[in-house]
Amino acid sequence: MNESLRQVVHLVFGLGIAGFVHFFDRDITLTVLILTLFVGFIFSDAVARGYTIPVVSWVIAGLERRDAVPGKGALFFALGALFCLFFFGREIAFAGLVVLSLLDSVTTLVGVRFGRTRIYNHKSLEGTLAGVAVTTAALCLLVPPAAALATAAVTGLAELVSPVDDNLVVPVVACLTLTVLL
Repeated sequence: MNESLRQVVHLVFGLGIAGFVHFFDRDITLTVLILTLFVGFIFSDAVARGYTIPVVSWVIAGLERRDAVPGKGALFFALGALFCLFFFGREIAFAGLVVLSLLDSVTTLVGVRFGRTRIYNHKSLEGTLAGVAVTTAALCLLVPPAAALATAAVTGLAELVSPVDDNLVVPVVACLTLTVLL
């Protein structure tokens, strides 16, 4: 597994979902996310049972971490997106998914390459700060700068300390923070 490639795919996949949330009707997006999750769970179970699914098995083999449930990250990302879209407004959900896409990818990419100061759970100060900085800059295009910084900082902390998969936690924390601040 190539962690850098995995994170680039995470970023592109995540921004694609965020774009879908932003540009399409909420009901259509909810329907697509539910269908995607259903099919994703079928594929994940089939691969876990040893079946080979053209393209899907190859992608999972190349991008999934060792000993992980096949496709777990993508499934949790879609589940986090579905939760946010269901419980928050479309624009807040969009921003929350942008946060997840950027923060998670940048913290890992920078942390793996340049991280020297381990602060918690094998994560680095350098990765966390880079993720918060990039996420703040991107959020400044969507919300006021103070809200962008606060949201990036709170979600950066949540990503750092959460015992639960960050694809579930980060978008919800981002949406909650944005809802309180805006």
